[in-house]
Amino acid sequence: MPLAIVATPIGNLEDISLRALNTLKAADTVLCEDTRVTQKLLSHYEIKKPLLSYHQHSNLTKINQIIELLRQGKQLALVSDAGTPGISDPGGELVHQILAELPETQIEAIPGACAAIAALSISGMPTDKFLFLGFPPHKKGRQTFLKKIASSEYPVVVYESKHRIIKFLEELEATMKPEEIMVGRELTKMYECAYRGDLKNIITAIKSDANAQKGEFVVIIKPKKK
Repeated sequence: MPLAIVATPIGNLEDISLRALNTLKAADTVLCEDTRVTQKLLSHYEIKKPLLSYHQHSNLTKINQIIELLRQGKQLALVSDAGTPGISDPGGELVHQILAELPETQIEAIPGACAAIAALSISGMPTDKFLFLGFPPHKKGRQTFLKKIASSEYPVVVYESKHRIIKFLEELEATMKPEEIMVGRELTKMYECAYRGDLKNIITAIKSDANAQKGEFVVIIKPKKK
């Protein structure tokens, strides 16, 4: 009863491995967050497969449907809209549920693109150790989240949306003075950009950039040494 966890491009559709393409071709069904996004990728590579949506709002009925497909011996491939499933992504909970119900399930990792790793690779910061915190909480726990960043011994990687990036950076600017920071936007896509330097200047640059309201952001913060 195999389940393949397949990393897909974070932007540029060419950033996918041959193994990932072959896995998608061999699957009986592809599980995905948004069928429209995944259909675009599959159509680009002329792959025709049944799609079944699974996202953060999927209920127990959908999970049971997926588990039943595995019981029937179907070969499933799980993808997210972009990057590696399970990394700040509802796919992690699905894998947990499947292992709880069917612990003998063979789960294969088909590695590939990950926004956090892509950003770290161009950050210029020491990356032998880092702390990944995903998306900041919207309200409850936000101050604790910021304190965790400030107290880290290692560079911290955070994801943020276009709607909240300015608020998050302004909170960073008000609560700490990072030794170093990089803000990556739309990595591997048409409007890819990496902002570096003084945090206040980065905030000004993003506010004045007409393309800043496109896509997602990866923020890498190197806190000042205590």
